[in-house]
Order: sequence, then C-alpha cells, then structure tokens
Amino acid sequence: MTIIDDIESRLTHHGGKGKVIYRHRIATRITHWTWAIALFFLLLSGLQIFNAHPELYIGKQSGFEFDNSVLSMRAMQAADGKIDGYTTIFGQSYRTTGIFGMSGPADNPSYRGFPAWATLPSYQDLATGRVIHFFFAWFFVAAFLVWFVASLISGHISRDILPSRADIRGLPKSLSDHLRFRFHHDGRYNVLQKIAYAGVLLVVFPLIILTGITMSPGMNAAWPWLLDVFGGRQTARTIHFVCMALLVAFFLIHIFMVVAAGPLNEMRSIITGWYRTDPEKEEEHTA
Repeated sequence: MTIIDDIESRLTHHGGKGKVIYRHRIATRITHWTWAIALFFLLLSGLQIFNAHPELYIGKQSGFEFDNSVLSMRAMQAADGKIDGYTTIFGQSYRTTGIFGMSGPADNPSYRGFPAWATLPSYQDLATGRVIHFFFAWFFVAAFLVWFVASLISGHISRDILPSRADIRGLPKSLSDHLRFRFHHDGRYNVLQKIAYAGVLLVVFPLIILTGITMSPGMNAAWPWLLDVFGGRQTARTIHFVCMALLVAFFLIHIFMVVAAGPLNEMRSIITGWYRTDPEKEEEHTA
C-alpha cells in the first residue's frame, strides 16, 4: 500500500492527500471479479453459439416462411459474382466484410457471423461453445445471487445503488462535471454511477439470466410461463443478445471512466476495499 501511495502522489495533481476509507465490502469485491471473469468467457462462447445461426428474430417462430428477422450476419453474392459479408438490421444491409459475415485472409475467407478472434473456441465448434457457456453461466448466476442477498442485508442497494431524490436533482451538475472531466472523490457513487449500476445490476443482469433460462428446453418444462413473458424463445434470444451488447458498451465506458478518474485509486478500492478521498472536496460525490 505504501508503494501505491508513493506512485499516486507522483501522478496526482492535488498537493495534499485525503483520508483513506473502506469503500467496497468483500462480497462486492469478490462478485465484481467473478462477474468479470465469467462475462469474458460468456461473451466469447456466446458469440460462438450465435455463429451457429447468425440471425435474430422477434416472435415465437423463425424460418423461411416468416418475415420477423431483425438482424443477420451472412456472406452474400453480389450481382457481379463477388462474395462479401453483410450485416442486415431491420431489412437494411451494410457491407461488413472483414468483421461480420465474412472474415479472415482474402485467400481463405471464413463465412461466419463473428470473426474467429471474437469466439471461443476460435474455430466453429458449437458443442464446446455451449459447454463453456453453460459452465460460466452458473458461476455468473451464483455470484449474482450472493451479491443480491449480501447487498440487501447490508443496505448496499438502497444506500449506494438506487438514486435518491437528491441524486436526481443533482443529475445536471454531475453530467456537466463528467463532460468536463471534473471528478470528485469522497468514496460515494454519484448519480450517473448509480443510474448505470442500477440499470446493469437490477435490470440487465436479471434479464440476461431469465432470457438465457427461457432459451433452455429443459427449463421451459419447469417454467413454461417464461415463454409467454418474453414472447417466445426467438424474442428471448434477441433480448439476450441486446443485453450482451449493452454489457459490452457498459464495460468500455466503465474502463474509460476508471482510467480518467484515477486508475490506481479505483483499482485499489475494488481489490482491497480501501479508497483515498479527495482532500479538497470530500463532501462531493465520487467520479
């Protein structure tokens, strides 16, 4: 911790040092890293599964006789005979050769939705992809249940995740501060963090779990009502995919904000639980 403090003092712009507070409980830290590992493998194996049929639909059925496709990634032949990869969204096609629909070297292209570097395994292997996906899915669910129960008991959800009326009133200022990269550190989540974390933890996580269960024929026998809730297995698959895309976007923004707000301090808090506050503005919200 002394080494980190020394590096921090060289990189920070304020002269003094704020006090160190205990910011993250052990349940929060363990589940955070469990989710990070599980979601990495779930994403890559999920794209492997998607590649087995790189198309999404709305409704209970799919096939050539139905016109309910909302997204597809396929290689198609143009009028001049050239084959290219295309991504079609709501009937509008875009050439995406090299990324979606068709990727790999020009002399040996691969006709698949997502490229080899984005899937696990890298080669087309649906069976292995499903084994990896289901294995880490249960780790993800277990971590979510542990976090939810622990957060209810400790008051973490009501205290740190759900925005209060005062938080909502301060939304314009918080948004303005973030756009100007003015970050304040007092160990608490600001309103933008609360909205983002509440959306991910209390909306996206439950949705991605429930839609995953809805796609399982075995679970359909136990909980058939899920098919009605999500409008069929195909709609559940589309919602599942959208939730995955939202989590990827959240991850990219999250990493950017960690770097912008001070990576040493942020990483220390999620690894050890201890966080150094801003000595000048300890009364304001953290970035």
